Amino acid sequence: MRLDGSCYCGAVRFSVEAPAPVPYMRCYCSICRKTGGGGGYAINLGAKTETLKVTGTAEIDVFQATIDGKESPAERRFCKRCGTALWVWDPRWPELIHPFASAIDTPLPKPPERVHIMLASKPDWVPVDAADGDAQFDGYPEESLSDWHQRHGLLDE
Repeated sequence: MRLDGSCYCGAVRFSVEAPAPVPYMRCYCSICRKTGGGGGYAINLGAKTETLKVTGTAEIDVFQATIDGKESPAERRFCKRCGTALWVWDPRWPELIHPFASAIDTPLPKPPERVHIMLASKPDWVPVDAADGDAQFDGYPEESLSDWHQRHGLLDE
């Protein structure tokens, strides 16, 4: 599925092909929550790096979080003008890019279930809006974005 996205001020626009476009996983880690989360969590999608097309690259900056005293290799792109979180790219998985669902302008499919991850990092003020059948994890689940989409017959290849 082609995803078109942009920042709030419109200085950055992008498109990417996403075989895993369903926004089902809510991440409550402090990095996602503080850099891109609006409800106390952020939702990342799975896309193919080679398909990324961007206008406004001069307005993009990179943030790399510090985890356990070391700089993370994951690069979080955001708009320098308005601060919108755009996507995450990690050189350990160079073929993947993870756009934030909050930056996507294309209508996204409704997930048949949601998965709540990194709940051990969730502050007390953030409610977990879990429905019956939603999976919840203190850390990361074993099932990948691709595997979840495939299990539900939603992998767009």
